[in-house]
Amino acid sequence: MMEQAIATYREEAGELLSELETSLLDLEETPEDTDLINRVFRAMHTIKGSGAMFGFDEIAAFTHEVETVFDMVRNGKMTVTKRLLDLTLKSRDHISALLDFSAGAGEVDRSIGDELIISLRQLLPQPESPPKGSSDIPAIQLPPVSVSELADEITWRIRFRPTRELLLCGTNPISLINELRALGTCHVVAQFDDIPLIDNLVGEQCYIYWDIILTTTRGEDAIRDVFIFIEDDCEIKIEMIDSSGLIDRDQGYKKLGDILVERGDLSPVEMQKILMLQKRFGELLVEQGIVTPEKVQSALVEQQHVKGVRQERSAAPQQEAAASIRVPAEKLDQLINLVGEMVTVQAHLSQVSLAGGDSTYIAIAEEVERLTNELRDTALNIRMLPIGSTFSKFKRLVRDLSQELGKEIEMETFGAETELDKTVIEKLNDPLVHIIRNSIDHGIEMPDVRTASGKSSVGTVFLGAEHSGDSVLITIRDDGAGLDRDTIRNKAIERGLLPANSEVSDKEIYAQIFAPGFSTAAKVTNVSGRGVGMDVVKRGIDGLRGSIGVDSVRGTGTTITLKIPLTLAIIDSLLVKIGKEHFVLPLAAVEECVELTREDIRNSHGRNLANVRGAIIPYIPLRKHFKIEDSRPDIEQIVIADIHGTKVGFVVDHVVGEHQTVIKSLGKMYRDVKGISGATILGDGTVALILDMAILLQSAENLEAAAV
Repeated sequence: MMEQAIATYREEAGELLSELETSLLDLEETPEDTDLINRVFRAMHTIKGSGAMFGFDEIAAFTHEVETVFDMVRNGKMTVTKRLLDLTLKSRDHISALLDFSAGAGEVDRSIGDELIISLRQLLPQPESPPKGSSDIPAIQLPPVSVSELADEITWRIRFRPTRELLLCGTNPISLINELRALGTCHVVAQFDDIPLIDNLVGEQCYIYWDIILTTTRGEDAIRDVFIFIEDDCEIKIEMIDSSGLIDRDQGYKKLGDILVERGDLSPVEMQKILMLQKRFGELLVEQGIVTPEKVQSALVEQQHVKGVRQERSAAPQQEAAASIRVPAEKLDQLINLVGEMVTVQAHLSQVSLAGGDSTYIAIAEEVERLTNELRDTALNIRMLPIGSTFSKFKRLVRDLSQELGKEIEMETFGAETELDKTVIEKLNDPLVHIIRNSIDHGIEMPDVRTASGKSSVGTVFLGAEHSGDSVLITIRDDGAGLDRDTIRNKAIERGLLPANSEVSDKEIYAQIFAPGFSTAAKVTNVSGRGVGMDVVKRGIDGLRGSIGVDSVRGTGTTITLKIPLTLAIIDSLLVKIGKEHFVLPLAAVEECVELTREDIRNSHGRNLANVRGAIIPYIPLRKHFKIEDSRPDIEQIVIADIHGTKVGFVVDHVVGEHQTVIKSLGKMYRDVKGISGATILGDGTVALILDMAILLQSAENLEAAAV
């Protein structure tokens, strides 16, 4: 159980570190945003408190140093500066390294942590020099509480009722209560009325809950911060019962019965019955077994704690229980695999029922098909995540890289709520990193160059996403110098990628930047010049069955558009047949299907070109490509698709129709077969190969170029 709790802490700490980085980068733009400051503090407080709870003492000790500084910022005793943000971002990286090291991954340079602590302490306001003869002042010392702060003391009533399973997670309630004691004057009364008889007692469960009366200047947020990591596993009720400045010191505090009724420990009817007996109220309650002695004692403690106070108000409503649960990614992958198997079985059921011709079986098959489609869509939606979590990582990349290159660059994002399959998001990271680095290094000019050309000295990288049918369009745009068409063309000719005297379009020229080893950089730097970045982008996007478009205006900027399928698990496809073999074409790229007769072939004079409503479209005869020897039908079909902005046809014998394709990866022996991206199992148990149309087009172009 403890191992599971530790794994949960590592996972949640990783999420908090990601949120911390995003908040710090946002804080750099709006340094006076108190909500962001509180978010940063809460993230560090949770990492520290939970780390200490689960034995990550080194993480807790280091995070405490950063938390101390931001506690000063939160209380208005320090301001957010660039130096503070730089140190905090480096501290975030160090905490991440410590977290990885605790899991057995990577190494940790602890001297970095020591240097960061020294630098953070230097930022703290220095206390006045002590009188001669006094002892040394510690390195970190919070300023003394001022008289004005004492005037803002508030007294809170807190009921802390943990769930019985809290101890199983490794949480110690006493440590939380001690944190409350450190906030101010505190009285604690334990309640024992939930403890069962010894025969029913489970030693690992928590049956005790606590009433706490706390007077502090720190506010409700500081109290809630104590419980922030376990707030979903506890009943926590916080009420303000006294506020300085609103006290009527001539009047007494609420009576004992009023306090118990207010807490919900006693009903008004029961109170009236006891009052009629004309005895000491608390004694009568205990004698008649209406209220336990501990609850009476707790009410008396509160009565004494806030003597002379009349005004009260309720604290913010108790937070609702979380409406989501955490599920390991492996379980989601298993669910998708099972749904894929169901899709295959459902296709088999539909095929058998239609062949049998029994209307009852056909109706059942149709109902199963409907339910399977709903289950498939629901399962795929579970794996959908907003792409904004990936976008936020690149703000740090832009910030650090622009400083390294001496440039002034901002990053703007849109469409962060756009959802993609988690597998697609993970595989998008490397291509996006290379594109953004390329935009910063090659695209955006130095500040003096931008100013001289009439631009703002601050460049901008735009990163956005939006849905487009069953795909997502991701746009990376910069307002830099744009691509140099002539330089790219000359470099491509020099490397033999383009013929020297041919006329080529801008699109074809810009596509050369994705060729392996292609680079126009004059020298190799830490950022670019080796010609591997954009090649990685091309291979990564091809692996996602996506496409890349490049548009650039010299002196204005460059826009790169990625078109990515929503998911890689189950896709809509077009099932086709050549001879006795079935093949699958991704439907997202298919535009239409037209007939190809033998007369059309004769009219093309040996060239693979088709006239489609006046437009000449090249096509690839798949029968010839895959060397299928069966006799060709008199009328074939051309499946016309849009591949990276180029219309191309794929000739097949028959178009069977739309098909829900469950993608199965090929074995190691077939992994490098060009033009095949995977396979699927049809309803009758046969295997159909999934065609990679982009690779087939590239292979055809290479053969044509070699023939020339």
